[in-house]
Amino acid sequence: MRIGELAERAGTTTRALRYYEQLGLLPARRAGNGYRAYDEGDLRLLREIRMLQDAGFGLEETRPFVECLRAGHPEGDSCPASLEVYERKLAELDDCIARLQEARAQVAGQFERAVRARDDLAASERPPRCELAEE
Repeated sequence: MRIGELAERAGTTTRALRYYEQLGLLPARRAGNGYRAYDEGDLRLLREIRMLQDAGFGLEETRPFVECLRAGHPEGDSCPASLEVYERKLAELDDCIARLQEARAQVAGQFERAVRARDDLAASERPPRCELAEE
């Protein structure tokens, strides 16, 4: 298949495919007429790259998965190098989550203090109650 068809089937652009080719993630095969030529295996590589990118992986992080597929493995994450990338990404995500939880706790604490201060101010500004009874 040609580059336009591959881009359409993979849900990406021809520009992205050329970039992946430049990075060595996508093979650069040419047909006799000089056009780029792709097959179903290339579509599988692109789907793996896109799935990983959607999950937050950078393009360089997808390389071990692509190489695993190119080596003939049925899944891109069945090779040791792919598993190492998963481990690094999980550690990165855990660190990010911990930092976000700390930031959330800090903002929640400041919010609670601000609400108490607002309520205290509102209570001090209330007019005194008149206790005189009318008959």
